[in-house]
Amino acid sequence: MSIKNISLKNITVFDNLELHCSDGINIFIGPNGVGKTHLLKILYSACRAADPKVSFSHKLVRCFAPDDYRISRLVCRKRGNNDATICVSGSGAGREKKLQKISASFSKKTLKWDAVVTGENGWEKQRGDLSSIFIPAKEILSHSYNLNAAVEMNNVSFDDTYLDVINAAKIAISPGKNAAVKQTLLNQIEKIIEGKVFFDEKRDEFYLKRGNSKIEFNLVAEGIRKIALIWQLVKNGILVDGSVLFWDEPEANINPVHIPILAEMLINLQQNGVQVFISTHDYFLNKYFEVKRGTSDRIKYHSFFYENGSVNVESADYFKELKHNTILDTFISLYQEEMDKVMDS
Repeated sequence: MSIKNISLKNITVFDNLELHCSDGINIFIGPNGVGKTHLLKILYSACRAADPKVSFSHKLVRCFAPDDYRISRLVCRKRGNNDATICVSGSGAGREKKLQKISASFSKKTLKWDAVVTGENGWEKQRGDLSSIFIPAKEILSHSYNLNAAVEMNNVSFDDTYLDVINAAKIAISPGKNAAVKQTLLNQIEKIIEGKVFFDEKRDEFYLKRGNSKIEFNLVAEGIRKIALIWQLVKNGILVDGSVLFWDEPEANINPVHIPILAEMLINLQQNGVQVFISTHDYFLNKYFEVKRGTSDRIKYHSFFYENGSVNVESADYFKELKHNTILDTFISLYQEEMDKVMDS
């Protein structure tokens, strides 16, 4: 099962947006402030709404955490914009390939998270077994001790993307599913982190286990911790055939030597039925996707940019095909400056 399309009207930085998604890997690029993370959170909220216990509109405010949990704060703040609409469509797997839609409509006068949500019943019936996870740009497992309880008591403030990923890392939902595929992915990741993740339930703490020694997660390099989180999510059965992964800036704090392995890992997940959405500013990660992809791999680039005061998007199957490509433009500019300096010396 996979997300097919998303349509936005007057949401955060977006006036109007129509995006068609790949069943495989979707790569969001563009300068800061064009709504890449916002879009990831909207899609993630829609995926979580497949659970009958989760309301789409409530999950939106839990993920965005606007003041007083007012969904009205998500209306695009331009003169004349009073109403907003989100519509996400997706299809199931196997016999359940019928396209289903879930939408939320609200205005500047909407109280709390009381949006008008439609399509939720059909969405739940078709996608009720959907597993999805959002990995924030900032690593969180090293801060997991009693974090959920502290948030519930209003002692600290974290949005649901952080709380959900901690819960997913602690609990195995389908440990025996796709065992052979899972073991291949685990072995690949273990080569990077040089160990395995261990969760101590009594201490409510995560460790990296190398041989007979346990290393506290906060003593492990942040880049390794982020990759170790993927290992834990794979082990716990979160990232399996039919699931959806959202990852905000996976390259952050990652040693450049691991970037090609990171690209391979995400391509492997896609090959095994995981739909992937990432936001990135990294030239090398984008290029390694191009270098390492096979003819059957489904990868699509989505470039967000400002034009005439509004955020627009263009999509292409290859990084080099994008006309609005600030990452490539910056890399070319650096190369030209370097060559000019060589010529002058």
